[in-house]
Amino acid sequence: MGKLIRLELFNFKSYRGHHTLLFGDSYFTSIVGPNGSGKSNSMDAISFVLGIKSSHLRSSHLRDLVYRGRVLRTSKINGGHEQTNGHTQHDSDMEDSQPTTQNTQSERNDPKTASVMAVYEDDAGEEQHWKRSITSQGASEYRINNRVVTAQQYNEALEAENILIKARNFLVFQGDVEAIASQSPRDLTRLIEQISGSLEYKAEYERLKEAAEQAAEHQNLNLNRRRGINSEVKQYQEQKKEADSYAKKARERDEAIVSHVLWKLFHFQQVMEQSSAEIQRHQEELKEYQRGLEKYEARLEEARREQAKATREATKLERSVKAKQREIEEQENSLVPIDEKIAITGKGVKNYAAKMDEISKEEETQESIVKRLTKDLGLVEKAQAKWEADWQKSARNEGRELTEADLQEYKKLKEQVNARASADQSKVDALVRQLKTEEETINSLRSKLDSAQWQVQQLEGDIKDLSGRRDTMRSQVKAATDEITVKKKELNALSSERLLTSRKQTELDEKLQEVLRTLLEADDGRRQSEKELRMKETIATLKRIYPGVRGRVGELCKPKQKKYGEAVSTVLGRHFDSVVVDTEKTAKDCIQYLRDQRAGQATFIPLDTIQVKAPNANLKGMHSGMRVAIDTIEYDNAYERAMSYACGNAVVCDDLSIAKYICYEKGVEAKAVTLDGTVIHKGGLITGGRGPGPQNSRRWDETEVEDLRMMRDKLMNELAAMPKDGKRRAAEESLLGELTGLEQSISYGKGELKALERNIESKKKELSFHQRQLEEVQGKHDEKHQRLQRLRSELNENQEAVRQVEDEIFAQFCQRLGYDDIRHYEAQQGSRQQEAAQKRLEFTMQRSKLESQLSFERQRLQSTQERIRRLKDKSQTDETLLAELQAEKDDIENQLESMNVELEQLKQQLEDQNGRVAKKAEKVAERRRDVQKRSKDLEGVQRTISGLEADIQRNAAGRYALLRRCKLEDIQIPLAEDSASIDAIPVDEALQGDPDAMDIDGDPDASAMQEPDLRDYGVQPDFDALDDELKEASTADEHVETELQERISTLSSELDKMAPNTRAMERLEGVESKLKNTERDFETARKAAKRARDAFLAVKEKRFELFSKAFTHISEQIGPVYKELTRSPQFALGGQAYLDMEDSDEPYLDGIKYHAMPPLKRFRDMENLSGGEKTMAALALLFAVHSYQPSPFFVLDEVDAALDNTNVARIANYIRQHAGPGMQFVVISLKTGLFQNSDTLVGIYRDQTANSSKALTLDLRKYQ
Repeated sequence: MGKLIRLELFNFKSYRGHHTLLFGDSYFTSIVGPNGSGKSNSMDAISFVLGIKSSHLRSSHLRDLVYRGRVLRTSKINGGHEQTNGHTQHDSDMEDSQPTTQNTQSERNDPKTASVMAVYEDDAGEEQHWKRSITSQGASEYRINNRVVTAQQYNEALEAENILIKARNFLVFQGDVEAIASQSPRDLTRLIEQISGSLEYKAEYERLKEAAEQAAEHQNLNLNRRRGINSEVKQYQEQKKEADSYAKKARERDEAIVSHVLWKLFHFQQVMEQSSAEIQRHQEELKEYQRGLEKYEARLEEARREQAKATREATKLERSVKAKQREIEEQENSLVPIDEKIAITGKGVKNYAAKMDEISKEEETQESIVKRLTKDLGLVEKAQAKWEADWQKSARNEGRELTEADLQEYKKLKEQVNARASADQSKVDALVRQLKTEEETINSLRSKLDSAQWQVQQLEGDIKDLSGRRDTMRSQVKAATDEITVKKKELNALSSERLLTSRKQTELDEKLQEVLRTLLEADDGRRQSEKELRMKETIATLKRIYPGVRGRVGELCKPKQKKYGEAVSTVLGRHFDSVVVDTEKTAKDCIQYLRDQRAGQATFIPLDTIQVKAPNANLKGMHSGMRVAIDTIEYDNAYERAMSYACGNAVVCDDLSIAKYICYEKGVEAKAVTLDGTVIHKGGLITGGRGPGPQNSRRWDETEVEDLRMMRDKLMNELAAMPKDGKRRAAEESLLGELTGLEQSISYGKGELKALERNIESKKKELSFHQRQLEEVQGKHDEKHQRLQRLRSELNENQEAVRQVEDEIFAQFCQRLGYDDIRHYEAQQGSRQQEAAQKRLEFTMQRSKLESQLSFERQRLQSTQERIRRLKDKSQTDETLLAELQAEKDDIENQLESMNVELEQLKQQLEDQNGRVAKKAEKVAERRRDVQKRSKDLEGVQRTISGLEADIQRNAAGRYALLRRCKLEDIQIPLAEDSASIDAIPVDEALQGDPDAMDIDGDPDASAMQEPDLRDYGVQPDFDALDDELKEASTADEHVETELQERISTLSSELDKMAPNTRAMERLEGVESKLKNTERDFETARKAAKRARDAFLAVKEKRFELFSKAFTHISEQIGPVYKELTRSPQFALGGQAYLDMEDSDEPYLDGIKYHAMPPLKRFRDMENLSGGEKTMAALALLFAVHSYQPSPFFVLDEVDAALDNTNVARIANYIRQHAGPGMQFVVISLKTGLFQNSDTLVGIYRDQTANSSKALTLDLRKYQ
């Protein structure tokens, strides 16, 4: 591969005129120079001549690359504001060093064109001149060997030398290293795509991928359409067969239905005829039994009244017993808090005793300490006295004695010394005295300091102990407070529940008394016919057996006002006792039950099938004295249909005149009923004359009385179920007692806390005082100690002067007596005095310490004795309270004893009255048995008649329902020749008589048993077509019914399942034609999808091959390159680096992660590396990328900016080792460690005179 020989610049950026950057035959060239000289502009020149766009050269337009000089001039603008003239370049190196002129003449002389030419030597040794110029129009012009070429030809010539402009793998600008170190995995993928060339296939890849997906989707769409049409063809073929089979089975089903209907109609007719004859015979027997029953019913009523009176007296006694029991419970409950208080107070007395024992032990301990300290103080004083005596004795016995001549000579010499050094000696004596005084002061301060420190330690320990006791007491108080909160909540809940229960019990009592009073006033024992009782019992039984039974109409509604009672009873007529049920099936089941039990006859109104006509809306508001009948009654909305049916279109008028006005003058076709019971029928007939009386209103009274009885039973059950008040009161009193004890405990705890707080505060104040005293003494001690040091220093200076005189005068004297100097002699005589002084000081300090401890312990002892006295006072108070509580408890127990005696007396009276009530009840039961015995035969006849009437009614209803069904469902049954058409059967009318008819003079007790309606509407079926076997089989034969129904059900089920399509044949032909067109479209789409998929796979394979080839090479090179860059004598193996692709199938669609681990460091993400580590990792990646299709030269712009000297040396060694033929390095750097290892230096400097950057070349190989 070739190399770059030189670079010729003409008017390019900061280079004015023609300049040459000579690289020569060097393979490692460094471009150096000061900041602002134009180094980076040389990098821009290389990039420019190799075809890099201006946007990558720190310029927005090509004209910005042409040299423009400037002169920094300062002018005054607008009267004094300074403004710098000039043009700011985008070049960071030339930011402050490219002057341009402000005046017009300078601008006119600036060059308009610029060029850069690179001289390149290829492998054959021939030079190639690549030149790129900027014309005066601001456009680029490309030349190769002075021949103008296009940009495309220029790029192709560069690519022939393996200089890939698009990849730019041979240029590393300022900041590229940091950008590469912080780039994302997808950015690294894009870089490898640029290097490998796979990026050129990206647009075609995406286009073909989208086309293949669309073609496949179109193919699937046509495939699904073809499948759907095939399914339609098969479906319509099956539907054609089903349509034929459906028609045949429909005919068979219709024949089976007709046979079933005729069979049931035949047997309904037969049963009705037989039952009518039996009813006539039993009616005569019924009248005889009814006349004999009335006498026994009167006797029964009299016995019931006597029973009610005895019951009221028993109830009164029972209330008295309960009241007395409540009083006893209240007294017993009042004992609970007293017992609790006694227990808590007793516990408090025990606690006080225990605490006094504990504190007494502390008192004994403290007394023993005081005694011990007193004893120790006496021992110290005795020891000091003994030592003083011993010292005086030894002082007399020891010591070296001089002769009298020596002593005279000593005194004479001493006088000479004093004469010669009198001034210095005076100073020494004065300093010695002052020094002794200071030493005594310091010793005194030291004693005080030790005493104060001991006091502080003792007080800190006491405060710590008291704080612990305070924290413990606080936790106990908090726990007691929390427990009080919980107990109060429980007490409030119990009180609320008790009050609610008491209030509810009072309300229930009041309601019960009101109900009992009303029942007595209504004469609960009045006469009721046995027929009504049986009817009520029957309805109640039906309600229990069949949940769908709601009750009689008269029970389900009531007049809104009492004045409407007579009118409403008249309007309802026979429907008053009709039974409301939810469904027609329930009605049939009830009728069957009445028939089986022979329990009478009743009319049923099913809510689901009853036909109701809406009331005439014009009736409302027609007259102020008239209202629609249904508006005068109250009822549940669930029964609205039944009430509308029973009331019909009737209206209620205040008097007869209003009724006549409505019916005659207004011509309203409605039944009008007055408040006194007079009726004007739809046909104009007037019925009346009965007048207001108890006969009709009695029906409503019965309903009210029955409701009162139910209310009475309900209230009594609720009262019985109410919880007893005694248990709640006991629990409440127990909680009150616990709360009292807890509150006392909290009160005691708070008192203890206050005492502890006061004690702690006192101790803290005392501690603060001693701490301040300690600081004050410490300060004085330090100050005296410093003064003592200064005195000693001054004393030494004066003593030295005296020593010189003494040594001179006493020289012969000391030599003769064998002393080193006179001071040795004097010291021997004075050391004993110093030792004695030191010993006396130790005794004084020890005695002072013991006296301080003794004073403190005596204070503690006095405080403990005061605490014992306070506890004794509290204990005496609680004992007094305990005696008072015990006396109160005795009084309450005496009252309870007398109340229990009174309660026993009341219970005895209640027991006697209950015996009388039982006798009255036995008498009532005996009279009731007589009535029941006499009515037994009557009931048997009534049940027989009711059963027969029910048979007739049920069969008539069944016949009507079948005929109605035939009309509604268009069942063509055969009819006799003289029969009316099936259309004569009414659809919206139930089987009933004339709705306007009234039983005025009949027995109201017989209103529940209606005459059966046997109307056939003139329809006579022809039973000749019915098989003889079906005529002989009755409707009770379930086997026949099951067979006929199964036959119909089977055919209907088969028909329902078939659901044929009658237009299947017509649609089959259209779908088959549509299938042929769809198959053609599918084949076309399949071929197109195959072509698109093949084209896409070819591009995908080419892109994958290029990318994988580059990735494999770079991945193999990155490890060795990084090891070589990070290797050192300490770390011979260097670091580790590798690439990891996230998608191995199509790696160019996802990211590639770059991992680098410096020597002896664990794995971490790139962003967690230091700046230098990131730079080394980025350079390793750049070198590895460049090794794939390497260009002949590699230009680096200040890549070492973030590196320390060690890493710069590694980069320099790497470049020097790899620089050579085929790999030329051009490095722009400011680091000496890098450019000093290069072969050639190109120096860039700034010529201020010429206002231009200039270059010099130096070959360093001559000096290496």
